Formats: sequence, structure tokens, C-alpha cells
Amino acid sequence: MWSYFSGMITIYGIKNCDTMQKALKWLVAHGIEYRFHDYKESGIDRSTLEYWLKHLPLNKLVNLRSTTYKDLTNAEKEDVAMPESAITLMLKYNSIIKRPVWDLGNDKLYLGWDEKEMSRLLLK
Repeated sequence: MWSYFSGMITIYGIKNCDTMQKALKWLVAHGIEYRFHDYKESGIDRSTLEYWLKHLPLNKLVNLRSTTYKDLTNAEKEDVAMPESAITLMLKYNSIIKRPVWDLGNDKLYLGWDEKEMSRLLLK
């Protein structure tokens, strides 16, 4: 297989996440160039989160099954339903962001890891 995707992919996540490791290994195995942004190490900014929310549903971007989410107070969990307060929580607890977030360029984003879907999007 070879990549027909010609843009630069930025993949966002946390290096130690098992799902991230699968996605990164897949990219390397298929010779696809990418830039990795580890938001545990480099953080994430408000403008990036606002951009993502223009393209991704809030209830999918926040990982409601994460340990971090489960540890939030009831008031914080309620805040997740509103974009502005959810952004504030994602800035404070970036591990509640579902991963990976794929920025494929040209306002095309993909959330999560699905090998078949990534093959469809990036391989010919």
C-alpha cells in the first residue's frame, strides 16, 4: 500500500495512550508523514479547541468514559454540556479529550482510531 494523501497530518493526543501508539505505528508502517502534538507535554490552546468544536461534536470530543471525566465533580460534569465551559475543562484536564484527534488539513478532522476508516481516508 502507498499513501495518496499529500498534506501534512497533525495528530493530537498523549504519547503513552495505547490507542495513540496504535495510530502512530500504523502511520509509520504506511510511510505517512505526520506531526505529533502531545498535549500532555505541549499543552493545548483555546483556539485549537474552538477550531475542533467547529468540526467535531462536543459530546464526542470529550471522552465521557475516561478516568479523568469520572473523577470530575458533578458540577464539572454538567459543564461539559456547554462548549465554553467544556473548553475550560479541556484546558484544565486535557486527558478528557478523546484521542487521537486527526487534523488532515483543509478543515478535515477525524476523531478516534479506526484502521479501516483511516485506510479509506489516507491510502489508495
